[in-house]
Amino acid sequence: MARINIDLPATFTFATTISVRVSDINYGGHMGNDALLSILHEARMQFLQKSGYSELDVAGKSLIMADVAIAYKGEAFRGDMLTIQVAAQDFNKYGFDVVYEVKNQDLKLIALAKTGMVCFNYQNRTMVSLPVEVEQKLSGF
Repeated sequence: MARINIDLPATFTFATTISVRVSDINYGGHMGNDALLSILHEARMQFLQKSGYSELDVAGKSLIMADVAIAYKGEAFRGDMLTIQVAAQDFNKYGFDVVYEVKNQDLKLIALAKTGMVCFNYQNRTMVSLPVEVEQKLSGF
């Protein structure tokens, strides 16, 4: 079976720390995949906020997630402090990718991830063009 390959940038433009909560733990005794996706969402929201954006207002446009890929590299447990490094890359006419590197407090790699974000008009339910300024702002603070 082919494995997911996530290309990371040479440097990340943003990092945040989020703790693993008891509600993030699944029946296997470690952080569940749904919890990691939620943590990535929080990291993305903080990343956008750092540039003065939100998912519903990116230079007057909204974002919707088109796809997600996660490559699990290790387990995380309740109480772990996860550092999530975030960067935007692969900008195109309609959107861009957000990439993530997740490590625990011991610098053990937990996951690599990518979310494909597309500009979206929620009233018309259609994709719209990414404003030019967004790439400039998100490429590096």
